[in-house]
Amino acid sequence: MKNQAQKIKEQILSLVADYYAVAFPSEEFIASESRIPVSGKVFDSDELRHLVEASLDFWLTTGRFAAQFEREFARVMGVRSASLVNSGSSANLCAISALTSPTLGERRLRPGDEVVTVAAGFPTTVNPIIQNGLVPVFVDVKIPTYDVDVGYLEEARSSRTRAVVLAHTLGNPFDLTAVTEFTRKHGLWLVEDCCDAVGSTYKGRSVGTFGDLATVSFYPAHHITMGEGGCVLSDKPPLTKLVESFRDWGRDCWCAPGKDNTCGKRFDWQLGSLPCGYDHKYTYSHIGYNLKLSDMQAAVGVAQLHKLSAFIAQRKRNFAALLEGLRDLEDLFILPEATPGSDPSWFGFPIALRDGRGLSRDQVTRHLESNGIATRLLFAGNLVRQPAYRDLNCRKIGTLPNTDFVMDNVFWVGVFPGISAEMIEHMIKTLHQTVSLTSNPK
Repeated sequence: MKNQAQKIKEQILSLVADYYAVAFPSEEFIASESRIPVSGKVFDSDELRHLVEASLDFWLTTGRFAAQFEREFARVMGVRSASLVNSGSSANLCAISALTSPTLGERRLRPGDEVVTVAAGFPTTVNPIIQNGLVPVFVDVKIPTYDVDVGYLEEARSSRTRAVVLAHTLGNPFDLTAVTEFTRKHGLWLVEDCCDAVGSTYKGRSVGTFGDLATVSFYPAHHITMGEGGCVLSDKPPLTKLVESFRDWGRDCWCAPGKDNTCGKRFDWQLGSLPCGYDHKYTYSHIGYNLKLSDMQAAVGVAQLHKLSAFIAQRKRNFAALLEGLRDLEDLFILPEATPGSDPSWFGFPIALRDGRGLSRDQVTRHLESNGIATRLLFAGNLVRQPAYRDLNCRKIGTLPNTDFVMDNVFWVGVFPGISAEMIEHMIKTLHQTVSLTSNPK
C-alpha cells in the first residue's frame, strides 16, 4: 500500500506544474491600466508543489518542513536558531515576553520598566511592550533614513530603562554601532525587528545578528512568504528556549509536536508546588500562547527560501532604478538614503514631500493611484496620535517633530520582485507628472 500511495503522490505532484501554468498565467502590463501593487507574493510551481506535498502528509501542525525551514533560515541569517511562529507580530510578542521570564533573574523585564523605541513605525513593534505592562519611551527619527535618531538615546534613558526595541524601517538598518554601544554600556536588552529587512546588512553583517533577539515576518508583503508566519532569531540557547515556551502555551516541556519524553524524565520533575512527577508535558513555567504555524505554511517557506537571494537582488535593482530616475525631482521630493555603513534589502521606496513647494502628499498619492500605482503611508505615522494609543502610559523625548513630518508628508511605493523594469519606468514617469500639480510649477 505504501508503494501505491507513493506512486499516486508522485502523479499528483507531477500535475502541479501543469496546473500552475494554466491557473497563474503571466499578464501583460499596460501602463495606467494595470495595477502596480506596493508588495505581493512572487511564486511559481515549486511553492505549489511543496504546499501540496505537505497537505498530502496531513501533518497539520509544525512538522518536517518547519524543522527544515528553521534550520536553513537560521543558516541564511547567520544565527544559531530560528523559531517559527504564526506571524511577525507574534514573533515580537514572543521575543519581548521571553525577556519577562523569571528565569532571567534581575535582568527580567517587569511591569513599569521602560523600553526605548520609536513612534514612527508599525504598531506591533510596540504593542508587545504595552501588553507586557512595560512603558514605551518614544524618541524621534531621522529623515531621510526614517530610523531612530541615536542622538536622543541617552536623554531617553532613566533608572527604569531595561531594553531597546527597534525596527529596521522599510529594510533600512538603524545605526547599529550607536545602538549596540548604548545597550552594552547600560546593560540593556536589544530586540531587532527585521520584519521588513531580511537580507539587509550593516558593515557587512546581517541584521538580526546584533541584538539579543530578532524577529521576522513572512506575510505576503515581505521578502519571502508563507502566507502568514514569522520567526524569532537568536544566538543564545537559553533565550530560544524561553521564546519557544511562550510560543508553545507557556509549557516547560520542549518536546516537538507528536514527541514524548525528549528530556528523558517526563514523570520525574518537581516544579512549582505541583506533586513530584507531574507530567512535564502539562507543566507550565510561563503564561504563554499557542502561536505555532502549520507545516503547510512552512513548506511554502522552504520553496521561497531557495529564491531569497534573487528576490533581494531584484529589490535592490528596483530601488536603485527609482532613485536614479527621480534624482532630478529632489527640489520637490526628499528621496531616501541608506544608513551609513548599511546595504539595505529595501522593503519599499519612501518619498517625502518638501515643505513650501505647493504640492501635498494627498495630491501625489491620488495621482499615482489614479494611474494604477499603489501607495502606502509609512505605517502608523505617529503612533501616539493614533486613537488606540490615546491614553497610553508612555514617555516622549521632545515633541517628535520628524515623526510628525513622517505622519504628514511621507508615503512609499513598491520595489518587490514582482515589479518589472517596465513598471518602474511607468512609476518614474508618473511621479514626474506631479510637477504640473504644484501651485508654482517649474
